[in-house]
Amino acid sequence: MPSILKLAMYAVWVNSHDGPIVSVEAVETAAAWKPVALNGGEFEVFEWQGSGPDWLHVHHADDEAWHVLEGELVFKFLEEEVVVGAGTTVFVPAGVAHGYSSREGARYLIALTPRLSALIAELHKSARDQTAEVLARFESALIQ
Repeated sequence: MPSILKLAMYAVWVNSHDGPIVSVEAVETAAAWKPVALNGGEFEVFEWQGSGPDWLHVHHADDEAWHVLEGELVFKFLEEEVVVGAGTTVFVPAGVAHGYSSREGARYLIALTPRLSALIAELHKSARDQTAEVLARFESALIQ
């Protein structure tokens, strides 16, 4: 079952069989995990407050990451909901269904590809009943 990784002196790893995000307790366990990283393409980092989309959705071609500076974020995955606090970094690779919301007073960094940044701008201009169609234009989808 996936769990949130608190970054300190650990590497970020993804277990491709058990779920999108795992907790790394010690580097000695690394042999069982596949390392992941941003692919060297462009990405943008923003400091945000307030919630993101709490409805489950998937980005087919884009990774996304958050680092909580203050307060708490609540992440939803297909089979689990996880609350994370200040100092926690969450990485969601392309293809993993997720949603998130923030609790009052939360402040965080979000790392996005330019496509996801454009998607968010478009969603803010669109009516809620157009969400699925907007997501599709940006290689993303709602999860029912």
